[in-house]
Amino acid sequence: MPSIDEGLEFYRDRLGHALVWRTGTAAGLRMPDSDAEIVLQAERRDPAVDLLVESADAAVEVVVAAGGTVVAGPFDIPIGRCAVVEDPWGNRLVLVDAHNGVLETDADGWVVGVQPPAHDEGSPASR
Repeated sequence: MPSIDEGLEFYRDRLGHALVWRTGTAAGLRMPDSDAEIVLQAERRDPAVDLLVESADAAVEVVVAAGGTVVAGPFDIPIGRCAVVEDPWGNRLVLVDAHNGVLETDADGWVVGVQPPAHDEGSPASR
């Protein structure tokens, strides 16, 4: 399996995707003209599609009710919750919610913490 550095060389240096964040085992790169990210990771060999959802727990319930299965989770991650599910054809989906915020990075893109979400001034959470 290629290393994160090799992945960055391909996606960032050769294809021009901007680095958004990085840890020792993963990196996120911005897709052009989009909020979507390409996520490189060296923790598992299986490729998967990552989907940002409001609630990983609720999304798992929807997938299971529709006939999918849970592979892992839901479990806590620094930005919120995550789960890995599989559709009836064996395609894996990583369901990620970011209710804790977004990754905070230094000037080189290395993750240094989590920035809490901004609350809408009119929302009950901000009062």
